[in-house]
Amino acid sequence: MPQHTLAPDIPPADDLAEERRHLDESRAALRAMREHAQSLSSDMAGDWVSRQVLQGLLDQRVAALADHPDTPLFFGRLDRDGADDLPPVLYVGRRHVHDGGGRALVIDWRAPVSRAFYQASPAEPMGVDRRRRFGYQGGELTAFEDEDLAHGGDLGPSRILTDEIERPRTGPMRDIVATIQPDQDEIVRADLGVTVCVQGAPGTGKTAVGLHRAAYLLFTHREKLSRAGVMIVGPNRAFLSYISSVLPALGEVKVDQTTVAGILGDHAHPEEPAVSAVKGDARMARVLKRALWLHVVKPVEGVLVTKGANRYRVADYEVREIVASLRGTTRYNPGRATLAQRLAHQVLVQMERRGESPDDRVQDAVARSKPVKTVVDQVWPKLVPEQVLFRLLSDPTFLARAAKEDLTPEEQTALLWTKPYKSHRSAKWSGADGALLDELADLMDRTPSHGHLVVDEAQDLSEMQLRALGRRCRTGSATILGDLAQGTTPWSARSWNTVLTHLGFAEGLVTELTLGFRVPREVLDYAARLLPGIAPELAAPRSLRPGAGSLRLVETSDVIGGVRDAVSAAGEGSVGVIVRDADAETFATALGAPVLGPDGDGSKVLVVPAGLAKGLEYDHVVVAEPADIVDAEPRGMARLYVVLTRAVTTLTVVHAKPLPEAL
Repeated sequence: MPQHTLAPDIPPADDLAEERRHLDESRAALRAMREHAQSLSSDMAGDWVSRQVLQGLLDQRVAALADHPDTPLFFGRLDRDGADDLPPVLYVGRRHVHDGGGRALVIDWRAPVSRAFYQASPAEPMGVDRRRRFGYQGGELTAFEDEDLAHGGDLGPSRILTDEIERPRTGPMRDIVATIQPDQDEIVRADLGVTVCVQGAPGTGKTAVGLHRAAYLLFTHREKLSRAGVMIVGPNRAFLSYISSVLPALGEVKVDQTTVAGILGDHAHPEEPAVSAVKGDARMARVLKRALWLHVVKPVEGVLVTKGANRYRVADYEVREIVASLRGTTRYNPGRATLAQRLAHQVLVQMERRGESPDDRVQDAVARSKPVKTVVDQVWPKLVPEQVLFRLLSDPTFLARAAKEDLTPEEQTALLWTKPYKSHRSAKWSGADGALLDELADLMDRTPSHGHLVVDEAQDLSEMQLRALGRRCRTGSATILGDLAQGTTPWSARSWNTVLTHLGFAEGLVTELTLGFRVPREVLDYAARLLPGIAPELAAPRSLRPGAGSLRLVETSDVIGGVRDAVSAAGEGSVGVIVRDADAETFATALGAPVLGPDGDGSKVLVVPAGLAKGLEYDHVVVAEPADIVDAEPRGMARLYVVLTRAVTTLTVVHAKPLPEAL
């Protein structure tokens, strides 16, 4: 792990030694807590299933108490005015640590009292006289800074805070728990019942804010969310690999992390963007609903059930009335089951009129009988989503009936397969089809819901994909993260209110982060020249870091040679060489560096296809031939904006072709 170089003045040796003693005591206490958890046995549970559940909980507890030697156990201290029952001195860290007597040595950063570490100021000290920030090198406490909150005045910039933000970032994404800013903290601590949408410019930490909010909610609503679950949805597996260490470092080891493809199915059959755009439109929800219910037909026969010498008949008009009462008022499969039970109930009524005493078991038997099943199969056929979508995309007459006025004739023609498949089992589905199949699946059976959903890069999702994600948290809430300026799909969102509406959270809170901490100002200002052409309604982002000398433009006839020189000149930290997707292997061979794959890679130098760059950060970024990146896709200028804002320390642009006019 890269080392943290600290700039603040060296504190008094006695004070530093005392803080180190507290760190040693805290680490020893954490080890004792973990050893105690390891000593507990699941044998106390009464049966095998309970033992397995208990053992799983114990394993999670042990994993959550892991001590990472290179990760500071605490990063702050609050000296308080003692106006309440809490201790006057509190250490704030990644998790709660107590000694054998129950004395708190470290307070979890998510605890209510810890809020003052992030929010207190001389104007509003929140009961804090002094805030102390600690600096570390590896796992060793090497420095601290004190901020006087009791006597007013300007605190000035924290050099420890600045050093931590600017620390080289080789490897996976780190948590930002020690550097959360007040506006970020407000989002992190938003209540579970509030859905928050964060419009975040590059480098504002929106992804980290979303992950830390998930950790905060798990801490604050542990019992509820342990049952309902929390899910993180990222744009691709490389991104998930990049963020995979953040929540475990905060003690949260049981959170589902997946992609939209992981939820909707990894369908990758190629398709024209214009066709995918039609499939992604929310109008398709109405089309699919009609298509499904068009399979329910008017009954033409009644039901005749024979039991011994007795015959019981449900007339055709009675069957029609039952079907009409159910059609469209329930999900498809429960409705089908209810139809069988209603028909069986009509038979039981006749049995009772004849003096019999049938019970529920008799009704279930009648519902499963061949005469009832035959009528149900004819009127309300058993279906899977693939059958319905197959018929919709291969039968122009059926598509026209389902589409009505929602789709134009041209759109209907575009949706139809030019070479129909033999059946739904042989059909090859596109990524856009995945959302349609999911919509149909929910019309048939209710989709299970999570307690909280975090969706990153949400601006790139289609309306139908947003509906699919909204179903996963319809009984919970969500944190939606993204940047409208970084929308790179043909259906990219232009409004967060629209995104929230399709997710099912029209009343959600939209907030904006425009102050960057990661990307140097010189780099961010250069990339922001593209904003008027791709997102003119957004305010230009600002950066706290001047970054003088962080931007270099290299015009050369030998782009590969220029990239090689830029990589050689890069300093400490990670290097991302970002190129047009089709050129990745060529540059990888020339540089002797691996190509970033879907599962990520921890190499110091990586060749990154532009299509995978979103959400990632590198200390040094080398961009090869921006004109090729722009020309590679319809929203290529937005893709270039993404690419140019991946740098944390330096950005080098190497080109032979003319740069876009704005640059």
